[in-house]
Amino acid sequence: MDGVCCSTCRRLCSCSFLLCCGPPMTINFEQARKNMVKNQVRAWEVLEPRVLAILDRIPRELFVPAPYAALAYADLALPLEHGEKMIKPVVEGRALQALALDGNESVLEIGTGSGYLTACLAELGREVLSVELHQDFVTRARQHLAAIGNSHAEVVCSEAVHDFDPGSRRFDAILVGGAVADIPERFLSWLNPGGRLFAVRGVEPVMHAVL
Repeated sequence: MDGVCCSTCRRLCSCSFLLCCGPPMTINFEQARKNMVKNQVRAWEVLEPRVLAILDRIPRELFVPAPYAALAYADLALPLEHGEKMIKPVVEGRALQALALDGNESVLEIGTGSGYLTACLAELGREVLSVELHQDFVTRARQHLAAIGNSHAEVVCSEAVHDFDPGSRRFDAILVGGAVADIPERFLSWLNPGGRLFAVRGVEPVMHAVL
């Protein structure tokens, strides 16, 4: 059955622009990545060349929980442990574009999650500090970052809203990885003058991105 997709695989291809080849359920992730950028991310008016290049290069499937690897490039929010979610690729693209990183910034990420956005931020900025509440997420993100040779990101375990303290360190950009009802003032106090913060604010079903 080389080159013939099973019905399940065809369904995955339909919803996520995947390209399947070879035996059933074998997925060409490289082509799926290109299709995601072309058919999803660009369609959402994410057109910044550096952002598109990063999304086309970093293997998102390595950061997705194993049971959902086939959906790594689907237009879906994928479940993580602890009730968290890995946001859609299109939202990731919009967030990265909105921060307008030029390679010289110190970036703070609040909520590491899978570590995928951490990897993207580290490629787009100068350095990244990522703060994550759950130690298992921290451990896994560090492993994934090391696996792709990313050395510009530091991942630490801390509760960001009340406990995390960067000391005198300030950041040119902050990305809040999960939706928040309101943006804590202490987050804004960590920005350098002229810095920018991206977050999704509100509670489902009424949420919107703010910069």
